[in-house]
Amino acid sequence: MSGWKFVKRIGSDFLAAVQFLTRIPIPHLAYDPDSLSRSVKFFPVVGLLIGSVAALVHLLITPHLPRLVTALLVIVFLVAITGCLHEDGVADAADGFGGGSNREQILSILKDSRIGSYGGVALTLSLLARILLLASLPLNQVSHYLIVANVLCRWTTLPLSYYLAPARSQQDVAGIGQGARIASLTTRGTLLIGSFFTVAICIWLLRTHAAAAIVATILVTLLSGLYYQRKIGGVTGDCFGATNQLAEITVYLTGAWIA
Repeated sequence: MSGWKFVKRIGSDFLAAVQFLTRIPIPHLAYDPDSLSRSVKFFPVVGLLIGSVAALVHLLITPHLPRLVTALLVIVFLVAITGCLHEDGVADAADGFGGGSNREQILSILKDSRIGSYGGVALTLSLLARILLLASLPLNQVSHYLIVANVLCRWTTLPLSYYLAPARSQQDVAGIGQGARIASLTTRGTLLIGSFFTVAICIWLLRTHAAAAIVATILVTLLSGLYYQRKIGGVTGDCFGATNQLAEITVYLTGAWIA
């Protein structure tokens, strides 16, 4: 592959990551069935972009409004810019794992677009937890934690997609969800490079407090991955979204805990 083609592919993969994870308008990309799996390496970078804009939103409005209202508006921004992608995942996962008694039932519920009682409660708690924890962080650290949380939570997709296979068979995967097209397709190089970038951002912004956020995110990723493997034999797109939300909440919690 020539140098120009390599640069063009890298740019295309980055745009594919932005297109998948956000609602930011992206120029039309030619269809490539492998672009999503290649774009995973840029998920933490997109998290840096989202977190940085969220931090800017916080800085602009925090002098004018109470902290709780500011936190609410920041979360509204995060929900809007991602198109409820991860909120949908946490709600569906709660319904599936909460309401399904076996693998087949869980996978069937995960395919259902409707939200049940487990999903409604999980979504409500997720939103409340992020708002309250953001409002509880030291004011001079909120921007740093917003960036780190959005980088770390999107990093979780890398190890999950490297170590776990799609929960559904190849026959079931076709046309069902993008998440299944990531599972087992992340390379070791992508995992290592993405992890190095993520750790570097965390240390740069949080200094000595970075270890708590990193270790907590690793534990959330490990435990949720083991749970998915035991219950359904792999992962789905909703699993990625659920772990993403749990990791974001966990990072804010570590910040509030050690403040």
